[in-house]
Amino acid sequence: MTSARILIVEDEANIRRFVGIALRDEGFEVFEADSVKRALIHAASRQPDLVIVDLGLPDGDGKQLICELRGWMAVPILVLSARDREEEKVAALDAGADDYLTKPFGVPELLARIRAQLRRHVQSGTMAATSKVAFGEIEVDLATHEVWRQGNPVHLTPIEYRLLCAMIRGQSRVITHRQLLLEVWGLDFVERAHYLRVHMAHLRQKLEADPAQPQYFITELQVGYRLVGV
Repeated sequence: MTSARILIVEDEANIRRFVGIALRDEGFEVFEADSVKRALIHAASRQPDLVIVDLGLPDGDGKQLICELRGWMAVPILVLSARDREEEKVAALDAGADDYLTKPFGVPELLARIRAQLRRHVQSGTMAATSKVAFGEIEVDLATHEVWRQGNPVHLTPIEYRLLCAMIRGQSRVITHRQLLLEVWGLDFVERAHYLRVHMAHLRQKLEADPAQPQYFITELQVGYRLVGV
């Protein structure tokens, strides 16, 4: 884990240098970018294992960068920003960030959050490598896209399957409506919450013993959904 590659996206040179030194001292391989443009180039060429993003960048907003990265990268994204309003934190997490740390910050806490995100990512990769995921009476083969309930095959539409996989990747955490819409349908559909309600209902009909009293696909009122039992 200590040999992981980390991309720091921060336009303030002093902070970028400070964080870079702290990470290198821990054995991480570090790359630095001071803009959205440079961040995208480094992300594509360096293939980092984790990205640290400041929201205030000279050529764009960090949230948009997160959205772009989420279109083709699954690595953890940690926001490091002076913006401490709840609305900013929610917006960054909805855009696809995994964690949010406000400035000023302590190096021990930053390192602990990085290690936690890398552990989750490794565990998620291990789960994907094993191909099969089971919860309750449901079994999913991520390699073949096959789904069974009580040993019987279940046919899911492509949208339903992507929604199921998004819930599995959440690893029992609450995933907001916006996050699910962004991941399953894309940026143009993040305001169409009715899409999510309809397809979640279909998923429950196919996989829950009692869709009206779901055991696995749990609603978190006004926030989102979480998958229990993974």
